[in-house]
Amino acid sequence: MIECPRTREVRLSDTPAPHFGDELITRLRDLGHPLCVGLDPHLNRVPPLFQRGDMSASGSQTPDAVEAFLLAVLDRLQGRVAIVKPQIAFFEQLGWPGLRVLERVMARARALDIMVLLDAKRGDIGSTADGYARAYLEPDSPMPVDAITLNPYLGLDTLEPFAARARDHGRGLFVLVKTSNPGSGDLQDLEVSKGEAGRKVYGAVADSLASLAAELRGPATGWSSLGVVVGATYPGQAIEVRERLPHSIFLVPGYGAQGASASEATQGFVRGPKGLEGGLVASSRGILFAADAHVSGATAWEGAFDRALETAIQELSEAVARER
Repeated sequence: MIECPRTREVRLSDTPAPHFGDELITRLRDLGHPLCVGLDPHLNRVPPLFQRGDMSASGSQTPDAVEAFLLAVLDRLQGRVAIVKPQIAFFEQLGWPGLRVLERVMARARALDIMVLLDAKRGDIGSTADGYARAYLEPDSPMPVDAITLNPYLGLDTLEPFAARARDHGRGLFVLVKTSNPGSGDLQDLEVSKGEAGRKVYGAVADSLASLAAELRGPATGWSSLGVVVGATYPGQAIEVRERLPHSIFLVPGYGAQGASASEATQGFVRGPKGLEGGLVASSRGILFAADAHVSGATAWEGAFDRALETAIQELSEAVARER
């Protein structure tokens, strides 16, 4: 188990850093499923129970509504998922009050012993990349997270400031390789002229990460703190990426509301001591907004939310328990 926030703070400063890959995989094994709940508060879909004011991005009451909704969500997730994934764009759209909400939401997650993966897709050069890494991946960061998503398309040197924090502070990195959106093939599926015949851009990106992934492997589980984003909507490519990066944890979007099944989402997983493992399957809308729009009252909302959550957990638990 991961330490409570106070214990973790002492551990980060006084003893060797933890290892993100080891901690995450251990938690997933204990839970028996790889569900990662995305915290993407679409303003027009926040349940009526939590709505305040006009729910516009500039509305004075909207940040409070978003905060109340997500804190209630986290309370329902305690002990049931290993990690949550707030998407920073939904908080940035609210201006500085939204970033304050993000800070509070992530703090609550840590207090509930839920790991936090910030979906920010950072990717920049030099001191700018270092500034992003300092903002989120150090023990004294203003909004510390366990892991962050990164965009590698400005070059591998842009990853180094983040890799340094992964080494020093036990943080996790998830680098975009093959994303779930329909237009991902516009660039990611182009063939490259160097290397093996027919290799695509996403394959070249995966190959370029192999050395760092090996360096960041955990001593307890063998899984790396250098993970990759591989969409559930492309299960064939997931198998290929797994061959290129055998020890990287996959972050798999596309399950649920985006149409991919639990079986498709776990195609890049491999056999572990308690079933298929090696990835996180992200779901946001299918869980956050599954409750009927006309549900009234906290009890009714909690019941609808729990049913959607348990459906996802059951589907993914069955997917990782099957023999392959």
